[in-house]
Amino acid sequence: MKTHDGHLSRRSFLKIGAGAAALAGLKWPKTAGAADEKRLATLIDLSLCDGCPDRPMPACVGACRAINKDKIPPVAKNIPEPWPRKTIEDWSKKKEVFNRLTPYNFIYVHDVRIDGKTIYVPRRCMHCDNPPCATICPFSANHKEKNGAVVIEQNQCFGGAKCRDVCPWEIPQRQSGVGIYLHVLPDFMGNGVMYKCDLCNERLQEGKLPGCVEACPRQAMLIGPRREIEKNALERARAMNGYLYGKTENGGTSTFYVSPVSFEKITRAMEKKPGRPDMKPDVKRRMAATDPLGNAVLAAPVLGAVAAGALGWISRRKAQGKKEGENHG
Repeated sequence: MKTHDGHLSRRSFLKIGAGAAALAGLKWPKTAGAADEKRLATLIDLSLCDGCPDRPMPACVGACRAINKDKIPPVAKNIPEPWPRKTIEDWSKKKEVFNRLTPYNFIYVHDVRIDGKTIYVPRRCMHCDNPPCATICPFSANHKEKNGAVVIEQNQCFGGAKCRDVCPWEIPQRQSGVGIYLHVLPDFMGNGVMYKCDLCNERLQEGKLPGCVEACPRQAMLIGPRREIEKNALERARAMNGYLYGKTENGGTSTFYVSPVSFEKITRAMEKKPGRPDMKPDVKRRMAATDPLGNAVLAAPVLGAVAAGALGWISRRKAQGKKEGENHG
């Protein structure tokens, strides 16, 4: 059921979600078409977003932070310095930052001044149709779910940041000092875990809305079947004589932006800093173009076996510790 202005109602989404939830746990084949009827998409209407001026932070940001506040485990006291780059990215003492993407902040609202007016642009993972981040991951930690969400499994990720290298918006953010690499070769293999929006995949499996969509007081964010959302986005763009973003960028995405202002103007006005992605139109799909990235793909089976072995070792250690605890009890 739709509301009078064509929006998918929240009750309608929950009905759709109940059916989609049963399929949400299946891995999404990389060769699947973007028009598959099971896939969801989101719409972000920049003509409606006002940045929540009466709140300490935008409602979408606050909801996302509340849902994911316990996602990252405690960080190692002495984070290993990786060789040869010696780069450590530690946000554990800067969790309060919400004006950019961080491992603790999966969505932020970028305000830009254009022709004397302020445009508010919520930014998070675009959930691409054929995500290069999932293709390039040497540990198969990154994948696309049946419902369209692109998810990083933190228990498989070594934090090598290749997903960020091939993302045209450099969305994934790294937290050093956590994850499986600490139990394998902490000085030489990996550097933490990569984090980003997963479209509240667990909530989707339960038939719930993503936190950002549910919290938006102006219904500037919507979610529903891919075809319905794409049609809605096109209709809105035409009605406002505006612009559409996300349909073709990076080979197509499951996130559609509509705006009364061109995205060329928006990206020119955006402050360029790490963790604050721009909105360059007609972004081409970025993929492995150098030997190191190509070799990472070829090495995936070997690295995957290492990761699997490490996971098994950790699992056995935990089971042994639990058993010893029970015996001492």
